[in-house]
Amino acid sequence: MSQWRKLDYIISAFRGQVTALSSHPYGCRVIQRVLEHCSDEQLIRGIVDEILESACVLAQDQYGNYVTQHVLQRGKLHERRQIICKLSGKILEMSRHKYASNVIEKCLEHGDAADRELLIEEIIGKSEENNYLLDQFANYVVQKILETSNKKLREILLSRIRVHLDALKKYTYVKHIVARFEQLSHEGNKNSGVEGE
Repeated sequence: MSQWRKLDYIISAFRGQVTALSSHPYGCRVIQRVLEHCSDEQLIRGIVDEILESACVLAQDQYGNYVTQHVLQRGKLHERRQIICKLSGKILEMSRHKYASNVIEKCLEHGDAADRELLIEEIIGKSEENNYLLDQFANYVVQKILETSNKKLREILLSRIRVHLDALKKYTYVKHIVARFEQLSHEGNKNSGVEGE
């Protein structure tokens, strides 16, 4: 009998407390370890269901965001989809949030192609003013989009960056976007035979 099996009765006491535990500096670690090592599928299902129910709140929490990221990284496809669905409509707002931006990055990294497209279209489609490009936290999400998007969506984002390139160069925290833009533009010019003309 595994040590986790012996602790099932303690883990079952988490029922109804998962959001509070996930928002605690030590509790979030306990929840993550339980998700990794507990063998009782029914107990795990109950914990994950509570995390999914509170996905928006946890994504914005200093500690809860780690639990949400954990489910995105190690959870099942339908669990990842459920988190993305819960965040849908708030993706741009979450991208600009100190903690939730990490969760959006994980959504982009671990979602399937359709999920990624939905997330990226919400970010670049809703923001005509493009000031998210200058946001301290959203810039990490933009970097992840450049890394994970399909060619069509990447080109749309690159065209928006191009328009604001001079402004972007003034901010040290977006230097990685500028560097990635220049790298992708250079590669694009090279592939289209424009280089050296």
